[in-house]
Amino acid sequence: MTHSLYLYYQVAVPDARLRQTVQALQQELCTRCGVSARLLCRRDDPATWMEVYEGIADDAAFAATLAEAEQRHGIAALSGPRHAEWFQPLDEADPAS
Repeated sequence: MTHSLYLYYQVAVPDARLRQTVQALQQELCTRCGVSARLLCRRDDPATWMEVYEGIADDAAFAATLAEAEQRHGIAALSGPRHAEWFQPLDEADPAS
């Protein structure tokens, strides 16, 4: 079973430097973890960004790699608090829930 991680947050000023930093982080995670990644912004609020990571086979390993990469890329200093939401395909969900 694979999972998807959605990280959303506010940025003070959406700019090219921040975008390049996040995209470098995502490229590293794609290479190191074999996931796919996208960077989105809200249609009605370009200061709200969302990173999407799909195809995560090992949640704990990915979370640890993400935390380490975020630290090294200085993501916390560039964005507001990051909110994480984990999802899985509906057909793989526990039928009791």
